[in-house]
Amino acid sequence: MPWKSRASSPIERERDQLRTEVVRLKHDLEGKERFVDRLEFLLRSRLTRIDDLTGRLDQARAANQRLEQECEHLAELVKG
Repeated sequence: MPWKSRASSPIERERDQLRTEVVRLKHDLEGKERFVDRLEFLLRSRLTRIDDLTGRLDQARAANQRLEQECEHLAELVKG
């Protein structure tokens, strides 16, 4: 059976336009979801790095405190 062209009714044209709009909106949404996923990944990476650096800073502060105490003890011995 050969394909016959026929004039689309206004409802069919509107339906086709709405389908096209749905496809476009779905594509836009998928792009935004990928963007959000990437931002979440970067945020997790940044928070992990901040936690690591905070731990190193805490260790350095503790070492400095021990060194300060040792310095004070040695100063008392020298005064002695």
